[in-house]
Amino acid sequence: MSLTIASILAESAVRHADRTAVVLGDLRLTYAQLWGHAKQYAAVLREKGVGPGDKVAILLPNTPHFPLTYFGALALGAVAVPVHALLKSEEIQYVLEDSGAKVLVCAAPLLGEGAKGAELAGIPVLAVMDSPGGVASDATIERIDTAALSATPIEAITQREPDDTAVILYTSGTTGIPKGAEITHFNVMMNVLASATYSFDIGPDDVVLGCLPLFHTFGQTCCMNTAFFVGASVVLLPRFDGGQALELLEKEKCTIFMGVPTMYVGLLEAAKSSELRPKLKSALSGGAALPVPILEKFHEVFGTEVLEGYGLTETSPVATFNQIGFPPKPGTVGKQIWGVEVEVAKAEVDERIELLPTGELGEIVVRGHNVFKGYLNKPEATAAAIVDGWFRTGDLGTKDEDGYVSIVDRKKDMVIRGGYNIYPREVEEALLRHPAVAQVAVFGLPDPQYGEEVCAAVVKDPSGGEITEEELSAWAKEKLAAYKYPRRVFFVDGFPLGPSGKVLKRELQEQFKEQ
Repeated sequence: MSLTIASILAESAVRHADRTAVVLGDLRLTYAQLWGHAKQYAAVLREKGVGPGDKVAILLPNTPHFPLTYFGALALGAVAVPVHALLKSEEIQYVLEDSGAKVLVCAAPLLGEGAKGAELAGIPVLAVMDSPGGVASDATIERIDTAALSATPIEAITQREPDDTAVILYTSGTTGIPKGAEITHFNVMMNVLASATYSFDIGPDDVVLGCLPLFHTFGQTCCMNTAFFVGASVVLLPRFDGGQALELLEKEKCTIFMGVPTMYVGLLEAAKSSELRPKLKSALSGGAALPVPILEKFHEVFGTEVLEGYGLTETSPVATFNQIGFPPKPGTVGKQIWGVEVEVAKAEVDERIELLPTGELGEIVVRGHNVFKGYLNKPEATAAAIVDGWFRTGDLGTKDEDGYVSIVDRKKDMVIRGGYNIYPREVEEALLRHPAVAQVAVFGLPDPQYGEEVCAAVVKDPSGGEITEEELSAWAKEKLAAYKYPRRVFFVDGFPLGPSGKVLKRELQEQFKEQ
């Protein structure tokens, strides 16, 4: 059996030839145009020596160049290696060397770091978009825009086997150096099929706002690949801004919004100074737990229910979702998707999987077509992550008698104060109900008496009135058990964010550990 992700775009170029595939500003490309250009990109990559199994690193923002390069590489049977757009040169060098990339396709605005990283790794750069300037002089840089769009398209897709690696996605490296997760053609195709058919209410008449970064698994598979599979339109937004996103949702008559919690906060903030209220059919949230107060506020302001799902890079990514056919349960991440098992296991046991009874708290484990192939060149890490066929997520949660999964927190984020386990999400949910709190991140800091102390970094909501750190701590004391409320509160202007929009709590811990 042969299978390739490239067939997603190839099929839609036939079935939905004249429908709009991508929108960026005034630019609109149909499915036939997008696939035709992708095959031209493939031809240029082939001229540069790229063939089946070769790694093509992609350092591009949310513009049509991303799907052109991504599908062009996959059409050749090559492996796509998306690179986080905010990495510095040495971090880029690591990804290029670890993956064994043969070439880096880089946006000209990102060449400053990209070309340096490629130079350090000793591989050539193919530049797209605006004219490069001020880049590393010794790097081999060649523009491919003009060459690609005048090239004779490749005639046929190079077929691949289901278990062949299609994409290598690097984890954020919360512990140690980043690891390259090998995602197969089968992983992605089944995740797209399950999402489009059984999970998301999405069809060819839908318009999706593509503000999630395409180099990340959420934006790449759930937004781009799933939308392309059904023939929907994707409106690209290169860099998320709440006000701009709100305007695009209205202007382009978007029907579906997909975002991480920080994006929902951004839209709510923008709505305070705008009367725009786009008529969304659905809003999908993932990447991190969406606090229930934010979910409720979004429904109140926009009249749209937010449906939460759950997944990780290693689960391609969707594992659970508040999917069509089942009543949504706010505060949960829904049920396991079609063809996938999601259970709760003892978190303290590493060498085997011990499943727990319904309702008990433990580590979320996943088994099915979505579990990745393994970490590139890291057999020990792979063996620790996949036990008895189950992928250990590192997330703590429960599963109720109806099969709905609730995520409590990351196993590593749990705060242990005086021997008591405290789950930051519970404290965050409480603090977000104070009118003066716009965003909050709860974490632990070392404490000589209790081992760890509960701390909260808070972004204020000016419309909620003034409040001091002491007053907010006292307010929380009235809402939470004595061991849970934050003794230390820090007011901040914003949070450090990872590639998917997750708050980087380890950076907050570093920032405040001496205060």
